[in-house]
This record gives sequence, structure tokens and C-alpha cells, in this order.
Amino acid sequence: MKEQGLGPSKAVLVIRLDQVVMPQETMLEAFWTAASASWLKTLQGLSQSVRNSSQLESRFKRIAYLAPARLRYREDIVETAQSWRAAGGRVALIAQQDSDTVKGIAAYLGVFDDAQGGIASTTGGDDGLDRLYGPGGYSMIAPAGMEPPGWTQQAATLIGSGPSKRETAVAASSSIKAAVRLIRPHQWPKNVLVFVPMLAAHQLTLNALWHSVLAFIAFGLIASSTYVLNDLLDLNADRAHPRKRRRPLASGALSIAHGTLLMPVLALAGIGAALLSGLPLLGALLAYFALTTAYSFRLKRMVAVDICALAVLYTMRILAGTAATGIPASMWLLAFSTFFFFSLAAVKRQAELVDGVAAGRVKTHGRGYHVGDLSIVNNIAVSAGMVSVLVLALYANSEPVQLLYHTPEMLWGVCLVLLFWNSRIAILTHRGQMHDDPLVFAARDRVSLVCAGVVGTLALTGALV
Repeated sequence: MKEQGLGPSKAVLVIRLDQVVMPQETMLEAFWTAASASWLKTLQGLSQSVRNSSQLESRFKRIAYLAPARLRYREDIVETAQSWRAAGGRVALIAQQDSDTVKGIAAYLGVFDDAQGGIASTTGGDDGLDRLYGPGGYSMIAPAGMEPPGWTQQAATLIGSGPSKRETAVAASSSIKAAVRLIRPHQWPKNVLVFVPMLAAHQLTLNALWHSVLAFIAFGLIASSTYVLNDLLDLNADRAHPRKRRRPLASGALSIAHGTLLMPVLALAGIGAALLSGLPLLGALLAYFALTTAYSFRLKRMVAVDICALAVLYTMRILAGTAATGIPASMWLLAFSTFFFFSLAAVKRQAELVDGVAAGRVKTHGRGYHVGDLSIVNNIAVSAGMVSVLVLALYANSEPVQLLYHTPEMLWGVCLVLLFWNSRIAILTHRGQMHDDPLVFAARDRVSLVCAGVVGTLALTGALV
């Protein structure tokens, strides 16, 4: 691309909106923005696209342009504008969109001296630029080899040539790494919960192990699909978050198109793995997917409901283990898991609120909580965690334990370890040292790993000795 016209000291550099905004992302980003706001209206809009696709595209673009933080920009064009201003020139942004939209984007980028909307044509001649900046008083950036006839050519090339083969290979490798980060394989350890019914009932058979492994794989794939969906719907909130803004879609490391394609591929692969086990697991998987989808679209914005939904999603993994193996989960196990994971879900919200307080925000992005709710959410996390330990203590004195464990007193040691771990997690979260997901934090925390080892040793000793 080349700059056409006069030098910085004698002209206004005019840049078209479609030059600075990456258009290949706009349509899909606008679609997911609309879907996040109202899935029903988005479906209605899609049905109208059969009759008038250009109108739908225009509608989605208007939504995207009204939220400048959701757009991706050409860094080379922005740098060109900065260099022009540094040399003493002025820079203007023009577009066919209305002036308010163009001015909003110009204000967001902060490199334009002027912004004009309603320009019917942006190729020179009768587009009104002569009237705005005077005949010959402006320069434009146009694709090399596609300059409008009659324009003055300037030798300086502001934008370099296309990427080399090596650059293309590096970009492909980076996209693969970004895709792996997007599906969050580090979250898969949560799915070990599908093994809990087999382990809790002490039924370690090859058949039960095989079906549990299938459930683990199926839930990993379907969960990754829902992670992608959540990131597509939560782009704006993620970009405003101090850590989530580094996610592949929010940061632009992976295109929205690739994310949109990856989501159904993962979902279908998960369904295929579930079918290898049988219809009961498939039913549990579909129920999990339905609740997770409802969480992504609506439930995560509802105070307290979001915490309940997260607790249920964790417990559903245990129920999926039951569905896959046919080994029933006791009411003691389900009660413990509900309270325990309710506590961890509250810790997740508590960590977000602590970040909000540190950043001086009044309300969390994409959630229904205010920073003033921090003390209440903290109390919920601590109390639910303690109740889960109480349930375990009552279970240690129940009749089923006498049949399963030779030394059930060892479970009291498990209670003490959980009391310590829950208390430590509460303190670390209060200090702002908690990862957004406490289970991911625990998988990387040395103290938590030691606690898990002690719990496993105590439970195994109680069962065998």
C-alpha cells in the first residue's frame, strides 16, 4: 500500500474506516456480540438474511462499530497515522457510516485529528473530500497498484509487502498454539470427577475404568467446546479483564472465524466419544452441554444463580460417571460435592470482585455483582466449604462407611486437611492471590498438591488397613 498525494506538512492524511478496521473479523464479531445480547433477536436476524443478506451484514457491522473495543485494527495503519502526526501533519478518518460511529472509533484509537461520516464514496473525486480539506489538500492510503486514476503518486511506501514463507509458517504455528490455549486442556483435570463413583464405591473393574475413561474424554471435548463458545460471547468483557484479555480470541492471537469453526468440531467429537460408551452417558453429556450453554448466554449474569449453576456443573460430572459405569453415587457423595463446589464457585466470583476493587471498578464486567458484594460472597464461600466438611464428617460415622472402610477413622484426617485447605484458599483469595478458577490454581499450587496427596493416602489407608 502507498500513500497518495502530498507530504505531512502540506496535507491531511485521510484514512478510510475499512482500512484501519480488519473487515474479515467484523461480521463474525458482530454476530457473536448480537448473540450475547439476545440470542432470539440474532436468530430472527439470521432468518431475515435469506431474503436480504446485505441488510443483515450492515446490521451486524453497525453493532460492531458501536463497540470500538470489540474491533481489531491494522497496527501498521495506526503507526502510519502516528508517524504522519509526528511529522507535523493532521490525520482524518472517513467512512460511509454515520458521524457518531466514526467519531467513536477515532476517539478510541486516539490518533485522528478529524472524523467524518456519511462520505458516500471514498475513492476521490466527488466524495466531498475537496470540500472538507480543499482541492489537493489531502493525501490518502490506497492499495498498491489500485490507485484511483489521476492521483499524484508518491514514492514512499508506508506499508510493506506481503508476508514471506517463513513468516507464514510462524503464523501457522502461532495459530495452532493459540487454538490449544483456547480449548484449555489445563481444565481437563476437572473431569477426573467422572472417576469418583467408581472410586467411592471401591469398584475398580476394567469395564468401569474403560467407561470412565470414555466419559473423561467426552466431557473434556464438550467442555472445550463450551469454553470456546463462552469466549466468543464474552469478547468485550475479556478484553476489559486484567488477565482474560490475554485469551486467544480476546487478544486476536486466533481469529474469530477459527474459533467459530472449532466449537462445533469439538462438540461433535465429544458426542462421538459418549456414544462409544452408551446412551446414558450421551444423555448426561447433552444435559451438561445444555446447562453450560444456558450459563454462557444468561445464567452467568444472574447473581447467585451463576454460583448455583457452576456447582451443579461440577456435580454433573460425577453423575456422568454414574451414567457411564452404572455405579450409583450415594446421597452423601452428592451432598458433599454440591456444597464443596458451591464454595469453589463462590471463590471464583470472590477473586473477580477482589480484582474489581483493586482496579477501582464499581461493577464486574459481564457479571451481575458489585464490588460491595465482596464480603457477602466471601461469607458464602467460607460457609459452604465448612458445610461440605461437616457432610464428610457425618458420612464418616454413617453405616456405609463401616462396610467400605476397615479404618473409617482415617476420614477424620481427611476432614482436617479439607478444613485447612478451605481456610487457606479463603485467605489467599482475600489477598488477591487466587487464579480465576480455584481448581486450576490448586493443580499448580504445591501446598494444594500436598493436601491432595495426604487425602488420597488417608482414604487408601482407611480402605485397606
